[in-house]
Amino acid sequence: MTDLLQLMVESRQLSASDAEWLAKQHGDGAEGSFDSEPEILRWLAQEYAVSYSDLEQVEVEKEVLSLFPARLLLKEELLPLQRSNGSVDIATSRLFATQGLDTLKSLTGLKLNPVLAPSEAIQREIKKRLGVGADTIDTLKDDASFQVVHDELSVDTDLENAAEDASIIRFVNQVLSDAIDLRATDIHLEPFENELQIRYRIDGVLQDVPVPSEIKRFQP
Repeated sequence: MTDLLQLMVESRQLSASDAEWLAKQHGDGAEGSFDSEPEILRWLAQEYAVSYSDLEQVEVEKEVLSLFPARLLLKEELLPLQRSNGSVDIATSRLFATQGLDTLKSLTGLKLNPVLAPSEAIQREIKKRLGVGADTIDTLKDDASFQVVHDELSVDTDLENAAEDASIIRFVNQVLSDAIDLRATDIHLEPFENELQIRYRIDGVLQDVPVPSEIKRFQP
């Protein structure tokens, strides 16, 4: 069994029996060597009669995306796409890891249709649609102890307390980690009246970074 097949079994993208069959096909030199994740996912989609998408042309409906908690989508690598015949199509690369889908079903009461897609494409689109630090903002949104500061006289004290809050620190760490991954040399934070704009300088050019729209709820 190839390293790729073994990795996909461990991440529950493939069943052991499917991996063994694919390994045999690969070893026999059969047409279609299944050397990449997209090739294997396309085969799985045909084998189990589910849809496949490379997510290059797919439309993601914002209204549908807002129905699901960001932290769960990030954790389980699930991307809601659009409504279809009373249900919601959700991109996943892990057909056999059903816990995430089951949790979303329980939370929303919606019928969910898995659409197989490459994991890298799902991660890219989730980040693009939700923005950096989306899971932390989602947690803060539900945190009753977090209050927005309106009293100017207490700003300094309250900011010191907020800096100690693990959620705030985590959000900043996510911004820093994201900038390092993208090899950014500068991070520009620009607070406006109704939004926070984050930009990274990459290869000498400032580039906008998606920011969760909910972050404006925590501005004074």
